[in-house]
Amino acid sequence: MGARIIDGREVAAQMRAELKEQIDRLKGEGIVPGLGVVLVGEDPASASYVTGKQRACQEVGIYSEDHRLPARTSQKDLLALIARMNVDPKVHGILVQTPLPGHIDESEVLLAIDPAKDVDGLHPVNVGRMVTGRDAFLPCTPHGVVHLLIRSGVAIEGANVVIVGRSILVGRPLANMLIQKGKTGNATVTVCHTKTRDMAAHTRQADILIAAAGSPRMITADMVKEGAAVIDVGVNRVADPSKRTGYRLVGDVDFEAVKEKASLITPVPGGVGPMTITMLLYNTVQAATRHQADTVNRG
Repeated sequence: MGARIIDGREVAAQMRAELKEQIDRLKGEGIVPGLGVVLVGEDPASASYVTGKQRACQEVGIYSEDHRLPARTSQKDLLALIARMNVDPKVHGILVQTPLPGHIDESEVLLAIDPAKDVDGLHPVNVGRMVTGRDAFLPCTPHGVVHLLIRSGVAIEGANVVIVGRSILVGRPLANMLIQKGKTGNATVTVCHTKTRDMAAHTRQADILIAAAGSPRMITADMVKEGAAVIDVGVNRVADPSKRTGYRLVGDVDFEAVKEKASLITPVPGGVGPMTITMLLYNTVQAATRHQADTVNRG
């Protein structure tokens, strides 16, 4: 029969419509959510991603402030820009696009962002709050995965979840979210990585299998439990002479084979990808809402 395809574009569109309603309410109260994005250098993939964020902001009514700086920009000047945005009342969220040029210390830049404006959810303060189950900005891609599961009707509570990949951006924060108490957690989580012995023995136990290793088609059908929900976070370029670009995008899952065995599956592209920017918008609206509440409390 084959798996039901989880359409990330459709779920993202639903969430953006809901966000637009929240933004309209905030505007009625005199608050315009604002996102400041910084791009240093001219990396084509990063530039394309930033442009996508601009369009998404326009779509839902978020004020977007973009700073595109030359690759030679010094760390001192970048930190000065962040300091200005930290105190700018028009900017509720700050995102510095990575990777940064080699002469800039990414960790220092990350630490310079006000945690109350860290809509990427990567500042140690927000990471610590997430780990301890407190209210925090959650990293966009793993948070998007959680929303995809919930909105697709996948039961997380009590499920055996296997995550393949332990990156600081996806694997580790996602594992943390899914083990927390609450409707978006209460799962039993296993994290596999390059040193895992007999990975297939683990993945075949998964009710929910999440591939986030950055390895093209590494998850094959024999590694998947019958009826599992499969979320593919991977985005990999593989050669394809038939394409104008000379390549095409594939995930970490052998989609054509695995879709015949899974109950639900995300495609690449069009699965998790659209959710990442949507969760950035979500966090920005949350930041503006908190700012409004803090202003009222101070008053």
